[in-house]
Amino acid sequence: MALLDSLDMDKPRAPARPGFRQRLRNLRNRLVADAGFQQKVARFPLTRGFARKQSEALFRATTGFVQSQILFACVEIDLFAILASGPLSEQEIASRTSLPLASVKRLMPAARALGLIRSAGNEKWTLDDTGAVIHGNEGIRAMIRHHAMLYRDLADPVALLRDPTRVTETADYWAYAGERRGRDVSDTDAQTYSALMRSSQDLVAAEVLDAYPLGSHKTVLDIGGGEGAFLAASGQRHPDLSLSLFDLPPVAERAKLIMQGAGFGSRFTAQGGNFFTDNIANDADCVTLVRVLCDHDDAAVLALLRNIRRSMAPTATLLIAEPMDGPGSGESAAAAYFSFYFLAMHSGACRSAEAITALLEDAGFGSIARVHTRNPLFASVITAKPAAETVNID
Repeated sequence: MALLDSLDMDKPRAPARPGFRQRLRNLRNRLVADAGFQQKVARFPLTRGFARKQSEALFRATTGFVQSQILFACVEIDLFAILASGPLSEQEIASRTSLPLASVKRLMPAARALGLIRSAGNEKWTLDDTGAVIHGNEGIRAMIRHHAMLYRDLADPVALLRDPTRVTETADYWAYAGERRGRDVSDTDAQTYSALMRSSQDLVAAEVLDAYPLGSHKTVLDIGGGEGAFLAASGQRHPDLSLSLFDLPPVAERAKLIMQGAGFGSRFTAQGGNFFTDNIANDADCVTLVRVLCDHDDAAVLALLRNIRRSMAPTATLLIAEPMDGPGSGESAAAAYFSFYFLAMHSGACRSAEAITALLEDAGFGSIARVHTRNPLFASVITAKPAAETVNID
């Protein structure tokens, strides 16, 4: 019997039969892939609109890189600022942007297709809604320009997927992330990435503060708070709130100058150090991590959360705000983008709320709650408190 059993184990096993739902999905996939079926759906009145939307979505995904370059070109030539004062002719746009008239005639319809500009009649162009939004937000323009670096790193995405450790500009740019964990970050490194983070913080700060007003707290400590953009937004909304920041020494010094210049005076204090390893002086009743955990891998996140846990009062609240993976369209769109951004960055992950919750529990936190935001594309929020009893958080 033992011999028969061993012979039977050596036989190749038939693959498990797929479940009913998977069989239905397989049938659907075969139908959708069939050119004849596609033509029937496109012609049938009740399904024609659906087929058109699917075709347009596929076209946008296939040509998205061209649309990104159209947007980048508009930002680089300051088209939105040029059109902000009113409609201009193509000849006037060519003169102000130093582009050949033929190039302007090519660019304008392409920008219109993206909802950036619109025709004002008489062969003139003016801003459309999306162009006006970009004109009004320095952070969006900064991120569009910054993406030129990411495009270069993703020029061969398969090569990067096969070798995630290959040299990238994005990894060099974010000098505090990855294996360095904040070590040996120069003043120049800090100044470069901190300025980008500050300029791109407005939309995130508004989303977070609308979802979780800080008026019930007395002191907020923003860890990894950069040049203080989130704290500045918090302080403007809540004039009685004391503001404190912890970041790498060169970043903390820049934050002091910027926040003093913004008029926060004695309301603001800053500490310099490495938040993975250094002691955090903390008398705040609210500690915030805004777009911080997502920049780091799980082991680094756990070390950071444990360090924060050691510094917190038992009744204090930890607030985590960042893009999170999830089933919603905004969450899934953010996850798709950030998963490849972090691939190029060599560090970080767009985690689900459940994954962040598990890390918080491992670090000694409890009373974990999800706070829903209006637009999870910018940020979702989780709050937690130090658990009453913890087991070996060292």
